Amino acid sequence: MNNWFHSWRAAVRIARRDAWRFKGRSFLVLAMIALPILGVSAADLTLRSQELSTEEKLARTLGAADALISDPGYGGVPLYQNPQGDQSSPVGDFDDKPFPEGTTDVTKAFPANATVLPDSVGYGKLRTAYGLLHAQIREFKADDPLAEGMVTLLDGRFPKKADEVAATSHFLEASGLRVGSALTARGLDREYRIVGSYEVPDALKGDEVLAVPGALLDPLDKALKAEGLSGTSKSTTHLLRVPGGFTWNMVKEANAKGVTVTSRAVLLDPPARSDVPLYAKEGWAPYEQSGAADAAALAAAGTVVGLAMLEICLLAGPAFAVGARRSRRQLGLVGANGGDRHHIRAIVLAGGLVIGAAAAVVGTALGIALTFALQPVLEETIGRRFGSFDVRPLELLGIGLLAVLTGLLAAIVPAVTASRQTVLASLTGRRGVRRSSRVLPLIGLGAVALGAAIALYGSVFSDQFALVAGGSALAELGAVAMTPALVGLFGRMGRWLPLSPRLALRDAVRNRGRTAPAVAAVLAAVAGTVAVATYAVSQDAGNRARYEARLPHGAVSVMVMEGAGRDVPTVRDAVQKNLPVDVRADVDRIVVGRAGCELYGSGEGCGTHEVVIPKANECPLWVSTPDGSDPAEKLSKEERRKLGRDWRCQSMEGMAYSESGLMVADAKLLTVLGIKDPGAAKALAEGKIVSFSRPMVDKNGALSIRLITDQQAADEAALAGKERPGQVKSFPAYQVPEGTDGYGVAGIMSPATAKAAGLATQPLGAYYTTGTMPTGEQRQKLDDELAKTGVGVDLYVEEGFVSDDSIVLLSLTVFAGLITIGAAGIATGLAQADAEADLKTLAAVGAPPRVRRTLSGFQCGVVAVMGVVLGSAAGVLPAIGLRLTERRQEMKWYQEALDQGASIGPAPHVPIIIPWETLAALLVAVPLGAALLAALVTRSRGALARRAAT
Repeated sequence: MNNWFHSWRAAVRIARRDAWRFKGRSFLVLAMIALPILGVSAADLTLRSQELSTEEKLARTLGAADALISDPGYGGVPLYQNPQGDQSSPVGDFDDKPFPEGTTDVTKAFPANATVLPDSVGYGKLRTAYGLLHAQIREFKADDPLAEGMVTLLDGRFPKKADEVAATSHFLEASGLRVGSALTARGLDREYRIVGSYEVPDALKGDEVLAVPGALLDPLDKALKAEGLSGTSKSTTHLLRVPGGFTWNMVKEANAKGVTVTSRAVLLDPPARSDVPLYAKEGWAPYEQSGAADAAALAAAGTVVGLAMLEICLLAGPAFAVGARRSRRQLGLVGANGGDRHHIRAIVLAGGLVIGAAAAVVGTALGIALTFALQPVLEETIGRRFGSFDVRPLELLGIGLLAVLTGLLAAIVPAVTASRQTVLASLTGRRGVRRSSRVLPLIGLGAVALGAAIALYGSVFSDQFALVAGGSALAELGAVAMTPALVGLFGRMGRWLPLSPRLALRDAVRNRGRTAPAVAAVLAAVAGTVAVATYAVSQDAGNRARYEARLPHGAVSVMVMEGAGRDVPTVRDAVQKNLPVDVRADVDRIVVGRAGCELYGSGEGCGTHEVVIPKANECPLWVSTPDGSDPAEKLSKEERRKLGRDWRCQSMEGMAYSESGLMVADAKLLTVLGIKDPGAAKALAEGKIVSFSRPMVDKNGALSIRLITDQQAADEAALAGKERPGQVKSFPAYQVPEGTDGYGVAGIMSPATAKAAGLATQPLGAYYTTGTMPTGEQRQKLDDELAKTGVGVDLYVEEGFVSDDSIVLLSLTVFAGLITIGAAGIATGLAQADAEADLKTLAAVGAPPRVRRTLSGFQCGVVAVMGVVLGSAAGVLPAIGLRLTERRQEMKWYQEALDQGASIGPAPHVPIIIPWETLAALLVAVPLGAALLAALVTRSRGALARRAAT
């Protein structure tokens, strides 16, 4: 034991001295190992720091209160909730009766001795230095002791008077205002002074303004409703402090009164699952991650870590071999003085241990320092403050041990190779000749065959992606194991090459111990790159084939869904002013009820409308049944498939911007939509509705619209399987020829027709044709102008299919290129160390100086070419297998959908496309660049010296 300790201590000292002597090589290996450790340790610190403990979550949610009481909107009926208070359900079964809705008086659930702090939230448009900004308005006594920890004051103070507000720092930055500025809300003739800046720890990117209770939300809501607009949508929760805490029994008593509770005591000491009535309801079991999912996630993480360690070992292994080769005389002296093979192995392994340990320390220390220094940036990016800077020593120790293990694994092969050198060969500098192992290529061939069989089975006979991925990974590892034999096969090409590349190729083949790891590293990196690139390009081609245009190419649409049409004229003019518009078609929507109702609004006095589908045109798969059953279940598979192709069961594709898809517009809309049917323009001029959906028009050529004023009664009638009550108006209609694309518009009604029928309309938006495709500069100017309106605008420019994969492919190519150049460069450095004596001899006999550069460049290029060729072949096959699996799976879903009677169009298109541009860059540009770089950085002349005695 004592001898073992002393021998390893000496080995570590020698390795430390060598590492310090050859700083460049040591730094290279250290950087390769330390960079992943830096990233993993920084990620661990970030994830752990942003994870909040229960106490930290409670401080941000409840402040110093014991409970938060909310109205879930069930109209006060008894309910069940989970211990967290974020899930609830009314007591009882509502399958055959309307689901409860409405507000309730939450104060009835307050304990008699509770201290209460209300917290109200609403929304409004606030005037800024640039226009209008939609922001959250909060009324809350932020300086109350109960609110401690919920918000953080940054500058100034919290408001105390009715004409004072505070604002979040993000709001001030976005609005161009500052502490001391005046603030007004759109629709309210009252001015407020900003007296402070604050932040919400869980919402750093939130735009919020804080006022004292009753100072802003209620006056603004009253003013907006007086103008016929929607109000502030105010909602109020209550923070409570209760002596003794708010227990689970108290929570259940509050649930019986129709309110939900988030309780500090319950969250710190949750009840047993059997004590939670909500979990006893069908379909409300608490969510838990399955063991299989956890195992799959761990397997995936383990695979990624293992492959990353393999790549680092393949890259760092030749560097350790360089060190062992440069130190062979020293190792020979160890053997000459009584050291045996295990001492030699210990010295080389100690090099991996020393550099691995140094990489662990440096990577972990830099990860901690970088995370600490970038904490504000990380918090701003994530959008929330860290709970604390959570350093977990055991996790960081485990990450550091990965670095040590990686260093040791990378040094194993060089250690074994160095220990097999005889003392005489080490001292005289002879390289000797050693045959490659015949067992490893056979094992690799078996792994390739087994992996290919698994991947083939997964892609042809199974729907499991894991089989294809696992088989491909196994085959790739087998290819790595076969690399020495494959390098030997490349050597047979040397007879057809000129002198310099022939010398480089033969040198690489004779010295497979240094060539194979570098080629394997390139193979692994390129294989992964080619696999991902092939999959991405193929998926991109499929997305292009499936793309459905929302408008004719170059057309523009703009819709305003809020504000009851008040801002639509301004938005329409802004688009026409900033884009190269040729034709503009204004569109309105039909409004039922109060004029200030927004689209899909359900407030008081707001109604809706719908197109009445004639009974003869109803799809048998969708009709309502008295008992509420699915009519499709009573049909056979063949009948459902037949109905799926029936015109009555064809759903419209595209985007509808009104309740029924009907638009009120003139013939200009037909022009913008590219409809050249003269019958459509004529019908619109005659007062007819132009229909793009055949089921809407009855046998007499009429289209009926139902005006629904009581939405609640309509919902109850629909739930009971009855016809929804409402006035029905019929209009003559013109059905466009089959195949005409309405781009989501179900029908067009002229303004004159709507007025004649007594239908109220409201501005909705506009469609435009453009002479040229809008430029990025024009879009930016338009976006700035639309932002000043402060309304939610849906702007769409039809550019056709736009691929997002170009940056991905470029990144993959750069990544593979860097790995290739790095691995080839390491192998070239080792080749130069081996061939130094030969190069000196060539120089001595009169070889020109460029020979050294040329040979170095070809040595680097040979390694790069071999790795890229093998990696490209190994990478294409997994991607093809995955695409075949996807094709089978999508066809299965398609057939199942047809069996259910779905009208889903043609069969799925899952193409397999080879990324020729990426392959060309890898096969030509990367090896050529590596060769030129190696030639440029190699010195033309070396110091003359006598050749070592042989």
